[in-house]
Amino acid sequence: MHGYTSRLIQITTQCFILHIRYRRRECEVSLKPLSVKTLCTTVSGQLIQGEEVSIQYGAYRLKQVKHKNTVLFAERRIMNWNQIVPYFPLVLVTEWPYSPDELPQQVTLIRVRSSEEAFWKFVNDYRDQFRLPVVAVTGTSGKTTTTEMIKHILTPYKKVTATQLSTNSRTAFLHYLLSIEEDTEAAIFVTAVGAPGDLRRAGAYFKPTIGIITNIGAHHLNYCKTPEEYIKAKGEMLEIIKGGGTLIINAEDVNTKKIGIQKFSGKIITIGKGQSCDFRASDLKYRSYGMQFTVHYRQQHYDVQVPGFGEHQVYNALAAIATVVELGLTIPEAVQQLKTFKQLNKQLQLFVGLNGALLLDDTWSITTTSLEAALDVLNALANGKKRIAIIGTITDVGSWGYVIHEQAGKLIYEKDVDVLITIGEHAKIIADSVVKLGFQKPVYSFKNSILVYDLLNNIVDHNTIILIKGDMYSKTMIELANNLRKKI
Repeated sequence: MHGYTSRLIQITTQCFILHIRYRRRECEVSLKPLSVKTLCTTVSGQLIQGEEVSIQYGAYRLKQVKHKNTVLFAERRIMNWNQIVPYFPLVLVTEWPYSPDELPQQVTLIRVRSSEEAFWKFVNDYRDQFRLPVVAVTGTSGKTTTTEMIKHILTPYKKVTATQLSTNSRTAFLHYLLSIEEDTEAAIFVTAVGAPGDLRRAGAYFKPTIGIITNIGAHHLNYCKTPEEYIKAKGEMLEIIKGGGTLIINAEDVNTKKIGIQKFSGKIITIGKGQSCDFRASDLKYRSYGMQFTVHYRQQHYDVQVPGFGEHQVYNALAAIATVVELGLTIPEAVQQLKTFKQLNKQLQLFVGLNGALLLDDTWSITTTSLEAALDVLNALANGKKRIAIIGTITDVGSWGYVIHEQAGKLIYEKDVDVLITIGEHAKIIADSVVKLGFQKPVYSFKNSILVYDLLNNIVDHNTIILIKGDMYSKTMIELANNLRKKI
């Protein structure tokens, strides 16, 4: 990269602020208004009590009821009505045989044979009202960025509904489905995998027409149990794309090749650097703003500029470009929009840091896949500077914790750094691993970050670049990253 040191990098909180706002809005989406009479027909239910209500919100857990005019699907008997009184009137769909004196007056009761069955009738009916493209994005790394890129490109041209940053848990699926409105022209949803069956469940809600698999590494082994089961869980994407739909994959990702793509009966679009890829990237270069590359498609080529560093960012951009082209946009339209894409908070953000050093803040998430990408960026930006890597614990790996941390150590050994610092008891396995492999440079292990700042203050200067890699839920890593930024 040329000229990046001459550019003063300002601290921005925009994405963090947006994240907070979106978290607040997660339960505030309203569905297309629905009458009690229509709901009764949809769920094959019997109106037992109450009057006509314009239903505007949906919930399947009591704690999800945050608004008046909500329909709640509940199998269990509600013992304490006081907590939801502020949100009356409420429409309750249940199989529980309430007597008339058990129900508050402002509760409309619809009795059904099975609450779960009624819920899925409601979900399917709502989804089937809309004839629009729905994009489902999964992958070990890059799914949030790819989703945000697609949304950013599409927004000037279409009314878009999308997952908001990291708010992608399975408990939010209903809220995102109900956020689809009559004038929505495209929907883009992150479909994360925490356990086997998660993608199938997401598919039952969204019925995607386009599926994206960014990559498959090793994650969520606490529930998937083995890397093979995790790969299989990601492979559920093949099952949930509606007939005749499209699958977009990284053709060069080793684990994606293991999911049996040949079984997919729809259209397959490949991205990568290989000559056979449908959307091919070449001439990758680091610039002060991020990455520059050329995309090749159908004997044409286009120059692309995208904020955010690393080859992985090029793959995210390729997936986004392929998606919007499938949705009817041109590549020049996509390229123009990508220039103004805002790099996501704490995802390899570059700052001026302690003692004039450069700081790469990558405390959004940590997997071996994203660690490898971060180390590549560290080396690419170093340009002769001393490279310091501060690595936290890799989470959600279950009984594979020791093996995964050893693999992380091997990655660091192979990619090379000048100083390694690990924080956390499990992260010490990384440090021990590189030492066993013969790493001859300084290695420090700390249980917490209390002493790390003082150490860094003595060994970093303007000729240093620091990578701090951790998880968004690690208060220790977040605080350290914030403290290492130069206060402007």
